[in-house]
Amino acid sequence: MDLRQMEVVVTVAEEGGFTAAARRLHVVQSAVSGAVRTLEKELGIQLFDRTTHRVALTAAGEEFVPAARAALRAAEQAREAAAGARGELRGHVTVGTMQGVWAGLHRALAALRAEHPRVVVRLRQAAVTELRQALRDGSVDLAVVALDRQQQRGLVTRLLAREEMVLAASSERAFAHADQVTLAETADLPFVDFTPGWAIRHAVDRAYRAAGVERSPAFEVNDIVAASELVRHDLGVCIMPESIAARFPDLTLRHFARHAPHWNVLVVRPGGTVAPAVTALMRHIT
Repeated sequence: MDLRQMEVVVTVAEEGGFTAAARRLHVVQSAVSGAVRTLEKELGIQLFDRTTHRVALTAAGEEFVPAARAALRAAEQAREAAAGARGELRGHVTVGTMQGVWAGLHRALAALRAEHPRVVVRLRQAAVTELRQALRDGSVDLAVVALDRQQQRGLVTRLLAREEMVLAASSERAFAHADQVTLAETADLPFVDFTPGWAIRHAVDRAYRAAGVERSPAFEVNDIVAASELVRHDLGVCIMPESIAARFPDLTLRHFARHAPHWNVLVVRPGGTVAPAVTALMRHIT
């Protein structure tokens, strides 16, 4: 068993198939299939269940992949240590983020690139629930996300920003007050909501539950631009962080008079040893 075989297996698991894994690894599909078959024969176990439509990890594969990730991470850290001894920093950093979560991330990435041009950054955008699991299984090195206190368990966090959310509406929609609304006033409005699993949706649902106000979405979307388009055409209103809403200057924004939904933006990483490239990026983020 060698590191390349482990990398192939991990990639197939992450991509959910041999074709997608081959594309990511820049090899032909037969090379990926062959590497997996050879490793399975050597180990005497089956790592994947293969059907016409999908490839899924077996129980043995579920046990193997985290250990393989750890081995690959250790090998990468060894290479980074050798590079550090030569006076240069190199390696890979996988950064998880949610749509629109923090405008300052691009500045941190630019600073890292200027300081350490041989560090390769992989950006992975996903819902907060998926990123939290990726942090725990080691497929993401750090993430800039919005987590509540319960979701932070077992992770190392640092607060970047705390932000209230606002109600975004079209310019045609009328309200009783010029610049503020209450949660109760908005209950009967058609809502453009983000899908369950999004941190924005979680924060908004939590605020309405705490206030004892019921509401129901007219639309559910998984894209901020799509949400803004629906609001722009007056198909509903949408609650989002003010920094995100400010990107759409043609929308009318109203603050909540009290009990506004809010989120905490954090930089998060797993516990334990931190690779030098991750440390360098963390320094620029925080």
